Amino acid sequence: MSGIDIRVYYEDTDAGGIVFYANYLRFAERGRTEYLRNLGFENKSLMDTQGVIFVVRKVTADYLAPAYLDDKLRLETVVTELKNASFTMRQSLFRHNELIFCVDVILVCVDRSGKPVRLPDGLRAAMEG
Repeated sequence: MSGIDIRVYYEDTDAGGIVFYANYLRFAERGRTEYLRNLGFENKSLMDTQGVIFVVRKVTADYLAPAYLDDKLRLETVVTELKNASFTMRQSLFRHNELIFCVDVILVCVDRSGKPVRLPDGLRAAMEG
């Protein structure tokens, strides 16, 4: 599991000071990127050295409570399923200890042409460990 802290800025909110719904997905993207970094991998280097990128195939989001301007949030990311060319992540966003948003994201490993390919062995081992 990996986690990051997120501060809600004015740019993240709507006119009422509530986080705009699409920005939760932006927070989740940051969490996935940091998850990979914590394992020793970066999106750009995976593309440059192994010719692979990850694309989102499916998102199932559950908005449980709003986040507000200046809130300090914690996003936790964990891999819940690992297949040959895809994996599923569950990402949970908390304000203090209150779960306010969760999302299950299926990502597919593809080559530069967009064709699904096996996850790199080193990354798979890191995710399994």
